[in-house]
Amino acid sequence: MNAIMTQCKFEMIRIFRNPYFVFWTLFMPILFYFIFTNIVNTGVPDQGEWQAYYLMSMTTFSVMGSAIMNFGIRMVQEQTEGWSTFMKLTPFPSWAYFTAKMFGQLTMHLLSIIIVFIAGFLINGVSLTIDQWLFSGLWILIASIPFLAIGSLIGTMKKVETAGGVSNIIYLALASLGGMWMPIRIFPDFLQKVAEWLPSYHFASGAWEIILGNVPDWRSFLILIGYLIVFMLLATYIRGKQEN
Repeated sequence: MNAIMTQCKFEMIRIFRNPYFVFWTLFMPILFYFIFTNIVNTGVPDQGEWQAYYLMSMTTFSVMGSAIMNFGIRMVQEQTEGWSTFMKLTPFPSWAYFTAKMFGQLTMHLLSIIIVFIAGFLINGVSLTIDQWLFSGLWILIASIPFLAIGSLIGTMKKVETAGGVSNIIYLALASLGGMWMPIRIFPDFLQKVAEWLPSYHFASGAWEIILGNVPDWRSFLILIGYLIVFMLLATYIRGKQEN
């Protein structure tokens, strides 16, 4: 257990030193939140509701970026630098190493949630009940796991440059088409139908429902679990083929 906790500590230090984490996970979501709730005139009559809604959008945007980009690219870096091979030669079991990586990444997700929530409160004085703060944060933390599966799949790539380019495309496409930047109701009908099958939409949708006093839709649970299973199986299969 001590070895796992030590590895978790190392993982968190490495994440903080990663410029992708600071830029995409913290700076960009907070900047977007400020711009679209204080500078851009969205024409929304209830500004308080919009500020809370968009805070959930930017928090999920932040956490999704950390899961897809930081986690996936870091795995490719470790592979190309020989770190993964070195760890296989140590007594530290591979399952414990992967557990430490997952735990460290989820800890960063929790930290991102807290920081973006605090930014929303400081910038706009977003007011939610304690239950809404807690349950929306818990939903975002748990529902981020399928995006770690996407990060694991990206982590099977051979080159850091390729992983960086692909993860950027996936991240930005999921964010824009999933309604994290702007509500999908302003999309054309066919794009709305596409959005309703994307994990990013259901990730953010759960948080939106919670701040409205509802519970996440059951379809959101099923679709996120489905994506988790598919991407974990793909990542496991590809990694197994690479090791043979």
